[in-house]
Amino acid sequence: MASDDLERKPVEELTPEEAAAELARLAKEIAEHDHHYYVEDAPLISDADYDALRRRNAAIEARFPDLMRPDSPTKRVGAAAAAQFAKVRHGAPMLSLNNALNAEDVRDFVARVRRFLGLDEAAPL
Repeated sequence: MASDDLERKPVEELTPEEAAAELARLAKEIAEHDHHYYVEDAPLISDADYDALRRRNAAIEARFPDLMRPDSPTKRVGAAAAAQFAKVRHGAPMLSLNNALNAEDVRDFVARVRRFLGLDEAAPL
């Protein structure tokens, strides 16, 4: 099966062999995008397209956990930052780096923030 066809095939329909090939392709592609984004400060794709690649990788690994690669994108966050970026210490902990993909995700995040800050539901954030 051609790589383009494999990219479009639903995760639920992948064979173990196809899943292994797709995980290899995704690891390489995501690493390339990480380099362009973090090191070169010149992303090649939108954040939404990048997130879709990572979600597909995670879904395949969830379905085929025995195929998880040592270089899996789920085992690392980003890449080394470009030299011109200074380190910044956050005044308060970052509570989530996950994407909110729907209204329920946003409500859950707001509820976690309120619990962390000890705020009731009526208090403004």
